[in-house]
Amino acid sequence: MTHHGSRLSARRIAVFLAGVAAFLDMYCTQALLPELQAHFNAGTAEVGMTVSASTLAVALLAPLVGALADRWGRKRVIVAGAMLLALPTVLLAFAPNMPIFLALRFAQGVCVPAIITVTMAYIGEEWSPRHLPEVVGLYAAGTGIGGIMGRITVAITTEYWGWQEAFILLGVLNLLVGALIWTLLPPANRFVPSGSLRETLLGFVDHLTNRVLLATCGVGFSALFAMVAAFTYVSFYLSLPPFSLSVAALGWIFLVYLLGIVMAPWSGRMTARFGPVRGIQLAVGSSLTGLGLTLVPSLWVVILGLALVSVGIFVGQTVSMSVINASVRSGRSSAVGLYTTCYYIGGSVGAVLPAVVWNSTGPLGGWLGCVLMIGAVQLIPIILALWVWRPFWQSRKI
Repeated sequence: MTHHGSRLSARRIAVFLAGVAAFLDMYCTQALLPELQAHFNAGTAEVGMTVSASTLAVALLAPLVGALADRWGRKRVIVAGAMLLALPTVLLAFAPNMPIFLALRFAQGVCVPAIITVTMAYIGEEWSPRHLPEVVGLYAAGTGIGGIMGRITVAITTEYWGWQEAFILLGVLNLLVGALIWTLLPPANRFVPSGSLRETLLGFVDHLTNRVLLATCGVGFSALFAMVAAFTYVSFYLSLPPFSLSVAALGWIFLVYLLGIVMAPWSGRMTARFGPVRGIQLAVGSSLTGLGLTLVPSLWVVILGLALVSVGIFVGQTVSMSVINASVRSGRSSAVGLYTTCYYIGGSVGAVLPAVVWNSTGPLGGWLGCVLMIGAVQLIPIILALWVWRPFWQSRKI
């Protein structure tokens, strides 16, 4: 293999690992929700905030980190975010109460935008438009692997040792992945820093007039709302009769992400060939079908349903990232930062809002109410794709 080919391969591996780093900690508490609820004597909505605390931090910090990265560069910011994640992760093991636990989850989320927003900007700058969808799909696959690793590591370690030991182990993984990214990721060749912080901020204001970008932000909001809501409240659902799954069993449920991971690179190629509208239609169709299947009182059917939800979310995320890179020519970090803010606001809302229907005793309460709420939110991407994406994509082909 030539030196150039080896460097290209290492760069792709590093992008994949950046996806792993970004999602290793993000949803690691989902499989632990019943355990944490009992340990801290917390309510359903409060323990759901262990998920939303991190996503809220990402939402708040992403635009700022994106703007600063347009000045500071790429690799150093990505590596710093991945390595610093280890500190609040290890400290979670020593949290004496729920408020401190939530504060440390927020601190984890503070580190994540440095990975997400800057990696997507790096991809958009360093790869040609022809290879862009495929590399975005590779990054999306990394996020899925990271999500699986985080949940399963925490769930299994909790089952056999304890949840405190689980977070210490997760912190070690943070350091390991960060070190691998530092070793494998070459410095950006095509990065051009913005002339000043003022110029960067003005570029961010310009993003607010980009209809395609704003529509994509709406798609992102809906996607993570669905993902977080489904996989947070299904943990409560499956911990109850007739399923009565243990913490470890709940962790293994997240292996359904593997199907979404496999589909992510394919969806990148599909977007390049057929366009994002077709892609988002397939994504939402998969998610809605999967949600319907989770209502069948059979564990294997519920797992199949969750797998289809996962496919829909990963395909939708890959399609959205491709649209951003096609519609934004400058200030990519801040553009991805804006998208990331909306994406994680959706996740924050998705972790908490379904608690209203979950706790309801009416006929549309419980898991059925959650499914109906998630399904309604999933219709938003279809509307935005037809209204905004389609005219934009058609104009590119003229």
